[in-house]
This record gives sequence, C-alpha cells and structure tokens, in this order.
Amino acid sequence: MPAATTQGIVVEVRSEYRPDRSAPGSRRYLFTYTVRIANQGGAAAQLISRHWIITDANGGVEEVRGEGVVGQQPRLAPGERFEYTSFCVLRTPFGSMRGSYRMEREDGAGFDAEIAPFTLAVPGTLN
Repeated sequence: MPAATTQGIVVEVRSEYRPDRSAPGSRRYLFTYTVRIANQGGAAAQLISRHWIITDANGGVEEVRGEGVVGQQPRLAPGERFEYTSFCVLRTPFGSMRGSYRMEREDGAGFDAEIAPFTLAVPGTLN
C-alpha cells in the first residue's frame, strides 16, 4: 500500500478495480480507493481540502480540488485515524492518482500532506 508521511500525517491508499461498475466497451473503468489518514505526530491537525491529480494511460490529466473528503473535514488528534472510500472513473484500463490534503494545525499553521502516487489498473493489464 503506497504511503507518504508529512509532518506526522501518514496517508496510505489502496485501490481496487470494480468490474461490476465498469463498461470497458464504453471506455468506462471504475476504481475504488480507500484512504487511511493517521496522525502519528505530536499535534492535532484538521483536513481542510483535497487536491487530486488523476492521469490515464493516454497521458490525459484531470485535477480535482474541493473541501474536505466525503463531505467531512476530519480533525485528527495525535494517535487518531480516519478512513474513507471513494471512486474514480478512467477512460483507459490503467492510470494513476496522486495529490495532497491541505491540513491545518490548531494554531492556524497549514501544510500539505502528500498522497503518494498509486496505480489504478484492471488486473492483468500491467506486468
């Protein structure tokens, strides 16, 4: 599971192809991804916004920005975790995602917690 740590915030992501919600004949490949965010630092931090960079196999890039994740802006005290699942639709059978979460400390200091690149792939499409 790809992981990145920024200022004590650990972000891990696991992706899965969903053939039941895909239509390859229409160039629609749906992937779910589950993100686990853990605060292993010494100070609380709140997730304010997200920035995703989604790249398909043809080099097409889509950027997604928005407040929070799945309608929430979780606050994580030291030792706490938050997990959620969302989805992405590609026009190719494989691609990748990466990005960051804008985090804010209780004193107002902000930083970007990295989301390490991870692969979205229909099983058997990559060696």
